[in-house]
Amino acid sequence: MALRRQVLGLYRTLLRTAKTWEAASGLVNDTKDEQLYIHNETCTLFKKNKQVTDPELIKVYIQEAETRLAMALHYRSPYPRPVNIPPMGLPKSVSKGKKAQDRLRKQAKPVYLQSHDEY
Repeated sequence: MALRRQVLGLYRTLLRTAKTWEAASGLVNDTKDEQLYIHNETCTLFKKNKQVTDPELIKVYIQEAETRLAMALHYRSPYPRPVNIPPMGLPKSVSKGKKAQDRLRKQAKPVYLQSHDEY
């Protein structure tokens, strides 16, 4: 029950953030675009994960949402920061092929992108 309360509180916080968000550029169009992005991203990810019942996985998703919110507020940008390992960007001496590169990219995936299937 405590996790449910925490998830719902986080959902409300994110939706309130979307309503009050102001773009760093100060432009009205940028502000509206970023507000819409925050709202849509919140709704999409919460709906995608609403069937999750494993408490440990729920805690990971809560941490992801809190991290993304903190980063958005700090950097004044709601968009996720890019992962620094480019596809096929590892030297051949480090990896033995595509499977090894995929595994290393998955390990390097930051906490704020755990819900995303793609980069």
